[in-house]
Amino acid sequence: MSSVFRWSSLRVALLVLGMTTATVAPIVVSAPASSQDTVPSVTPSPTPSATPSPTSPTSTVNLSDVTSDYWARPFIQALADNNVISGFPDGSFRPNQSVTRAEFAALIQKAFGNQNRIRQLSAGGFSDVPAGYWAAAAIQNAYEIGFLSGYPGNVFRPNQQIPKVEAIVSISNGLGLSASDTSTLNTSYSDASAIPNYAVSSVAAATQANLVVNYPDVKQLNPQQPLTRAEAAALLYQALVRQGRLQPIATNLPAAQYVVGGVGTGAQTGNDIVSLAASSNSFSTLTSLLKTAGLAETLQQPGPYTVFAPTNDAFAALPASTLEQLQQPQNREALVKILSYHVVPGAVTASQLTNGELKTFEERPVNIQIDRANNQVAVNNARVVQADVPASNGVIHAINQVLIPPDINLSQLNQPQNGGTADGGTSGVDVGRATRGGRSYIGVAGNIGLSGGDTALSEGNFTVISKLGLTNYLSVRPSVLFGDDTVFLVPLTYDFTPRAAGSVGERTLSIAPYLGAGVAIEANLDTDIGLLLTGGVDVPLGTRFTLTGAVNAAFMDETDVGLLFGVGYNF
Repeated sequence: MSSVFRWSSLRVALLVLGMTTATVAPIVVSAPASSQDTVPSVTPSPTPSATPSPTSPTSTVNLSDVTSDYWARPFIQALADNNVISGFPDGSFRPNQSVTRAEFAALIQKAFGNQNRIRQLSAGGFSDVPAGYWAAAAIQNAYEIGFLSGYPGNVFRPNQQIPKVEAIVSISNGLGLSASDTSTLNTSYSDASAIPNYAVSSVAAATQANLVVNYPDVKQLNPQQPLTRAEAAALLYQALVRQGRLQPIATNLPAAQYVVGGVGTGAQTGNDIVSLAASSNSFSTLTSLLKTAGLAETLQQPGPYTVFAPTNDAFAALPASTLEQLQQPQNREALVKILSYHVVPGAVTASQLTNGELKTFEERPVNIQIDRANNQVAVNNARVVQADVPASNGVIHAINQVLIPPDINLSQLNQPQNGGTADGGTSGVDVGRATRGGRSYIGVAGNIGLSGGDTALSEGNFTVISKLGLTNYLSVRPSVLFGDDTVFLVPLTYDFTPRAAGSVGERTLSIAPYLGAGVAIEANLDTDIGLLLTGGVDVPLGTRFTLTGAVNAAFMDETDVGLLFGVGYNF
């Protein structure tokens, strides 16, 4: 073992720090806020050439024949905003026009085209659907994912108007619904006897799932009448609500009275923003947090206010334990800031939103982005999944991610544990806790040798890595490199505050740099021990995994430098 370190190797230590900085700096970009990804979007499939084409951006879709008081406007507008349905080139929607089976297949493809296929259409397809037919791909898709079937004789009858009962059966089958009791049909519909025998079970299942919408008489199903475009929109909307991809229609809207069985879970006690949120299954987490933060009474005042409301799924996508921490008294200020960052003064409808910044109650702006090509509105990196839910004191826009103000770092929330201090100090050490750089983990990595030393650190080999948090900003990161000899690296690191980085899709990533020193131990016939310097970054990937990269330099008989890349499983 060499008893004297080579101080000339200080240059190598500087190289380590320089390479760490070079690793961190290029990927750091400024970001106004970070948000978590949660709710799955309605992903449209390519629109066949014969189907209507969309006209303009979210909630500015000018459907000239769908007036503000038209019974199905909330269903139609929400699906248009999500690019599931669209108007005709002349700006009309033609809500009372009947829907053919081919057109209904195209709507199925737009709304549910990404579902798993459960069967395969024969090579020749349906005999009355030529390969070049405008809806051939949509018909094949609707068949293979279980929504539509053909008729005896291998025909599909694409140009035949689809009866309302067939459309209901199609959606019920496609969603895999079942009913244990069909007696509900007699209490729900005055014309239940007109439902064909083959459809009884499917219609009962759809009724119990609140998929059926009847206008003008909620008790009149009219099963054999051709389905209209307005009725198709209402049926598809309720199906997407059933899948959790859209929010239930607000119970204070006139259209809600035509949903068989009603919407929501409880009686509406008020029309203000908080009451509307409390009446929906999708906003129970938001409602609870508003009460914890003491903001519920504020949002019940006359206002008006605009609330970009995260759904329950959006909150569930936050890092583990974050919600619990936010509800602790010592974190109330952070909770108030986060919730206030979702509230804008005044009632701003989707049609009034423009590209640019919008000032919030947090005194920090959010960035509004209008995607005219896809009819979507984004708030920072969150997407509006349901716009213009009216309240007596403003308007709600449901979003699929939680907006985090730029001055709030979720990993720095006060979290006293096992004698630790509320400010994250070092007076209490809790091995395995999360640090401000992220959660503890164990994983695997690959090592790339960067110098001509004689240990495994200077060679390419397999590595077991780990991070064990000690305090809010200190951790130990034991690693084992397996080569011709085995090298143990045991550094103590200082974990820096995460920084916003680039986005991948709709997910905003952050990086957490760290620097440290410790010992490197080469286990062979003549055990060597040397000084270890390390520096790197962790990149949390949600609650389960963390990517990590580091430069390690060990000063033993020779100077050994290695570049490590790996992934850890969080615990």
